Amino acid sequence: MRWIVSSFTNQKQLYSNPLRNKQGFSLIEVMISIAVLAILTTIALPSLGEFIVKLKVDNKVSELQRMLLTARNTAINTGLNVSVCPINVNRTDCTGAADWSGVIGIISQNQVIKEISPINATDKLQFAFDRVTYNASGQLTANNAGTFSFCPHANEKFSRAVIISLSGRTFLSSDNNGDGKDQDRQGANIVCI
Repeated sequence: MRWIVSSFTNQKQLYSNPLRNKQGFSLIEVMISIAVLAILTTIALPSLGEFIVKLKVDNKVSELQRMLLTARNTAINTGLNVSVCPINVNRTDCTGAADWSGVIGIISQNQVIKEISPINATDKLQFAFDRVTYNASGQLTANNAGTFSFCPHANEKFSRAVIISLSGRTFLSSDNNGDGKDQDRQGANIVCI
């Protein structure tokens, strides 16, 4: 008798539903998860777009500041005048125009030392002069201290700037008054015209 009961139990285990013990999600659980994901995506997507614009602006402004620092260091190390300017298509000299939307280069003795690619056609990079030239002491050779303003298209609230002093030092703009917009060293918001 004992053998019969034992045999019956083994057969019951043999023929039981194998899917009963498996783990998984029901259709309702999957639908609820997708709905929650859709809601979170809808909330986060605008912030992601702003984050990408801020990142692009920060990268471009940092690249420009590094270029100015490289030019200043090159002038100090070589003892020669070194300029940062929009360069001509032959890559031999400055264009002589204050259009900073094209290729910008570091030039010394008609030789391009380094260049950065142009900005997007819809963005703006403005500076009042056609070049910045450093002398052997790292100071500006002309009274062309000023502000490089970078304004992304349709997002001017994220505008940033590189400020150049007469001593040749550069500073990045920052939001000093907490309004979400960067200001220059005098407290004026960064704008592009």
